[in-house]
Amino acid sequence: MLSVDEARARITDAFETLTAEDVSIERAIGRVLAADLAALRTQPPAPVSAMDGYAVRASDVTKVPVTLSLVGEAPAGGAYAQTVQPGQCVRILTGGPVPDGADAVVIQEDTDRDGARITIKESAPRGANVRDKGIDFREGAVLLTRGTWLNARDIGLAAAMNRPWLSVTRKPRVAILATGDEIVRPGDPIGANQIVSSNGPALKAMVAELGGEAIDLGIARDDEDSIRVLSRGAKGADLLLTTGGVSVGDRDLVQKVLGREGLTVDFWKIAMKPGKPLMFGRLGETPMIGLPGNPVSALVCAVLFLRPAMGRMLGLTEERLTLNRARLGSDLGANNFREDFIRARLSRDDTGAPLATPFKIQDSSMMSTLSAADCLIRRPPDAPAIKAGEWVPVVML
Repeated sequence: MLSVDEARARITDAFETLTAEDVSIERAIGRVLAADLAALRTQPPAPVSAMDGYAVRASDVTKVPVTLSLVGEAPAGGAYAQTVQPGQCVRILTGGPVPDGADAVVIQEDTDRDGARITIKESAPRGANVRDKGIDFREGAVLLTRGTWLNARDIGLAAAMNRPWLSVTRKPRVAILATGDEIVRPGDPIGANQIVSSNGPALKAMVAELGGEAIDLGIARDDEDSIRVLSRGAKGADLLLTTGGVSVGDRDLVQKVLGREGLTVDFWKIAMKPGKPLMFGRLGETPMIGLPGNPVSALVCAVLFLRPAMGRMLGLTEERLTLNRARLGSDLGANNFREDFIRARLSRDDTGAPLATPFKIQDSSMMSTLSAADCLIRRPPDAPAIKAGEWVPVVML
């Protein structure tokens, strides 16, 4: 059986970054930049006021109080076209361009106005309350780099850079095929010996969350023809994701059936829990990850193996599997030969340090504890028993 790290490396190395496409800035949230993004303008394009007040010559207000003559206005979006002369000032609003001759802004609260006579009560040194030209960025500056997962702040920056269209990596198309006579879709009639399938909806949501586009192939029965027909819907996808049918039971037919369809298997067992029966291979031109059928096993494996595969296809520059440390919230016994990923809640201890408290029951069918978990405590193979309070590595969910 492979180690988790070796399996992750093999899966990740099998993928390449997908092609790029241009999208409008309004549709770019959650996408990944396919090319560096340079500013098309300087921001601000000229010195502007940071406050409402009066643009002055700093040399005129070194001694206060002093009375200046109001000669014009410089609102945001407008300008005072003349040069400010000694003894003069210009009414200016936040964002308004500082006129020639002026080199400081006195805030409104530090002045008194009597018609066109402005009394300055507080001095202002050169540059006071003035945002210099290009203080934010200059035209041509690369401010967002290839591989950036675009968030709302990045979208705002791109807009300020005057970039209405962005080159982003195409969304990976992931076909999802659930298998098993025992499962039905949420809301469908449920037989006496059936359960509602959570894997399909959860994996579709995860694919979307990771920046991909999910293709729901449905639920294949434990029947060779059903698996064969539905799996053909994955043609043209960037990845086929199956759940169930990859273990050693009489009805675990996925490897057998897809083998006749051209599946070549790289590996199908990993030394981990939950999730030992994980298969990776290629169905024709389409990479395939065969996840276990147990809901927790399927999603833990998706966190560990689907994430890096999606990241590689999207061209992400950073690994999105966040590894942190936390103190253990309760004792744990010795581990066996399989690496263990234990569902846990995060809180803070008396010192403010992160505290990971494992759920008492770790059964791989229990979605309620996975939903309530904040992280997975990662335990190496053959790890000895450990006491509460010791530091452990955690995978953030």
